[in-house]
Amino acid sequence: MTNPVTPTLDRVQSPADMKAMTDRELRKLADEVRAETISAVSVTGGHLGAGLGVVELTVALHAVFDTPKDKIIWDVSHQCYPHKILTGRRDRIRTLRMKDGLSGFTKRSESPYDPFGAAHSSTSISAALGFAVARDLGGDGGDAIAVIGDGSMSAGMAYEAMNNAGHLGKRLIVILNDNEMSIAPPVGAMSSYLSRLYAGEPFQELKAAAKGAVSLLPEPLREGARRAKDMVKHMTVGGTLFEELGFSYLGPIDGHDMEQLLQVLRTVKDRATGPIMIHAITKKGKGFGPAERARDKGHATAKFDVATGEQKKSPSNAPSYTSVFAETLLKYAALDPKICAVTAAMPDGTGLNKFMERYASRCFDVGIAEQHAVTFSAALAAGGMRPFCALYSTFLQRGYDQVVHDVAIQRLPVRFAIDRAGLVGADGATHAGAFDIAFMANLPGMVVMAAADEAELVRMVATAAAYDDGPIAFRFPRGEGVGVEMPANPELLEIGKGRLVREGARVAILSFGTRLQEVEAAAESLSAKGINPTIADARFAKPLDREMILELAANHEALICIEEGAVGGFGSHVAQLLADEGVFDHGLKFRSMVLPDTFIDQSSPRDMYDMAGLNASDIETKVLEVLGVGKIDVKRA
Repeated sequence: MTNPVTPTLDRVQSPADMKAMTDRELRKLADEVRAETISAVSVTGGHLGAGLGVVELTVALHAVFDTPKDKIIWDVSHQCYPHKILTGRRDRIRTLRMKDGLSGFTKRSESPYDPFGAAHSSTSISAALGFAVARDLGGDGGDAIAVIGDGSMSAGMAYEAMNNAGHLGKRLIVILNDNEMSIAPPVGAMSSYLSRLYAGEPFQELKAAAKGAVSLLPEPLREGARRAKDMVKHMTVGGTLFEELGFSYLGPIDGHDMEQLLQVLRTVKDRATGPIMIHAITKKGKGFGPAERARDKGHATAKFDVATGEQKKSPSNAPSYTSVFAETLLKYAALDPKICAVTAAMPDGTGLNKFMERYASRCFDVGIAEQHAVTFSAALAAGGMRPFCALYSTFLQRGYDQVVHDVAIQRLPVRFAIDRAGLVGADGATHAGAFDIAFMANLPGMVVMAAADEAELVRMVATAAAYDDGPIAFRFPRGEGVGVEMPANPELLEIGKGRLVREGARVAILSFGTRLQEVEAAAESLSAKGINPTIADARFAKPLDREMILELAANHEALICIEEGAVGGFGSHVAQLLADEGVFDHGLKFRSMVLPDTFIDQSSPRDMYDMAGLNASDIETKVLEVLGVGKIDVKRA
């Protein structure tokens, strides 16, 4: 009777355990890591396709290099789940993106194998160069390897880093994970041939070997090799451009061929001196049919059935805020040929994919380039168009200088549709839309709105479409609306005017955004205690509804503001107004409920707002405290 064979993955507690494995065992390990990744994400949901595309590359990197001394920096890090499985976190991989579980991205505080945190794109080369320079100045030793996708190479920051790296000439390894360019079989044969040359020749002769390789190939393969060389030479991120920036360029190689990867990486590790770019072709979603067939290659998925790939999404009767924005914009675009839309590599996420299908000439996906998106939108506005610049709040941060310099100062009527406002759940702190109220409302001439529900969002899109007096922004959260009736013919909002939702006494609660539902729930509970708050929906953080706010202050003992943003936003502007008007001199009790001064880790949105102290029970407690009725913890009462 033979003993059962221990799965290769079970032998890996850390990357050091991979050093003694044969190349054949490493190939088997890659297959097991792919299966483990699929199994884990089927339970947790998350970013599946990107990780499946780099399984072989992840195994090869950890087998060849000496992590964590050598530092692998995953750009964005959507693709880091296989890396986490191999670096001592396999036992927790089914806690991905959950409260108190593993982050869906690399995170320094989580593991020494995560030398640099990520979640936004195009930072990896800058970070790797920083590690390389620190090493040469006497800091931590080891190689620095950046793994960056072809999509992330559309951002200017990547080229800024490469330009600096080429100038400094430090030993630095950049792997371009290209999962968009298809390779015909002859090109694969050329790549395989070159990888054998790389493994057998001194490193300084690699470029010469590559140049002469075409003439050495059998005649049937030469034409394919010439096409490959021409493709690389003329593509936007081609080899000649990298070389002009000071990088040695190797590739393209097959990112799923373990033999090629190991040969090339071993040669680079042993012989590289300055900066080098390895161009690896991979397939996003590799090895899982439903992901390979999906339009987005399984980029982001809910929990799913491994056998069928069918996602397990909870049914809902309410549309998402994103879909409401998208459908409303389509309606107004049909009426106004000057309306156009701009997004930065997120047409599906922002709902603009439908706009792109219907009005292709008026919809622009500019790639991962938020700075360009904002300035491009500014010039569209200056040229007489009515652009909607649709970005997630967390990504708008990347284009803030352009919002100030190119839009606000010139008072250009760009419409900013700010998606994923507030706390977003499983993506955690890196994707929280916590700061846009503060940084947008501080700009002269900027109009800033927040929708309390999906019907209000429709009105705000309509208002923005008609507004030509300067820049205007409206924010809305991720997820589903509250199921309110949608206006068929929405009235335009008067700029800077809020609305009274409920009249009460003693205390007024002024809500900005979708916390309004929690305010109303708190008011119902308070009414049972004999307290009937006045509730108002501010609608605007800039300009403020001075008349409504001063009236609320004059007619109540206390005024409480609440918003889904950091300090410095709506509540701070209200406090400034009250101070300027001398209201505090007359004894008004004022409180502002904002996100706490900390970064909140991933959890469900409900739990995150509970941690932030912005749910109904927190609002009820705040009212009781400010009125001195009873300083009790309502959650424990």
